Amino acid sequence: MSGHSKWATTKRHKAAVDAKRGKIFSILSKELTIAAREGGGDADFNPRLRACIAKAKAANMPADNVTKAIKKGTGDIPGVIIEELVYEGYGPGGIGIIVEVTTDNKNRIVSEVRSTFAKNGGSMASSGALMFNFQRKGQFFIAKTAVSEEHLMDVVLGNGAEDITEESDNFEVLCPLAAFYALGQVLEKEKIPCESSQIAYIPLTLLEPAEGDLRRAMALLEKLEELDDVTNVYTNL
Repeated sequence: MSGHSKWATTKRHKAAVDAKRGKIFSILSKELTIAAREGGGDADFNPRLRACIAKAKAANMPADNVTKAIKKGTGDIPGVIIEELVYEGYGPGGIGIIVEVTTDNKNRIVSEVRSTFAKNGGSMASSGALMFNFQRKGQFFIAKTAVSEEHLMDVVLGNGAEDITEESDNFEVLCPLAAFYALGQVLEKEKIPCESSQIAYIPLTLLEPAEGDLRRAMALLEKLEELDDVTNVYTNL
């Protein structure tokens, strides 16, 4: 089992599955559109789209909304241009923060992200400034009630997983990018349901700021997560 910080794991979990109900369908719709635009509208031949559809079903997104989002991506119905963007910044205590967004208005969201950093004791960083301290990994969260630890380890460690972390209610499984979609299919075949699955930024080293900076850092992370176009927030806190 990994020695990851429990707070860091819980925070990544929150970023993955605890989005506010009012914006989750909007986020999923954008992800579906981008996946269909990049890989086509047939989920059998588009692993990313297949993963997005699974996330939409788990969130109880209406089937009509899913179909409409996919058709926007394939060009069957008109839609605005949606971009995936990544912003980097520093928070109180020098923590590193990576913010993923999907947006149809780049100027608006960069202004909102910059303002949120500035108002909460942080600052934007140049592109690439923080990437040395993060790795892109496939990430799955699985409820402890869904599978025994022994069975989960037997399944995932033989199919590309690198690490399993245990927290209070969930297992976190990490894998290389190349194994992400195949491992997702294995979990589905084994009937092991995932609370969430995504390609995430995982910190290589963690920082523990002083108590005052910690409180301010957590407030900044919460404010970033509340922005409508923000899909995920990652940190080395």
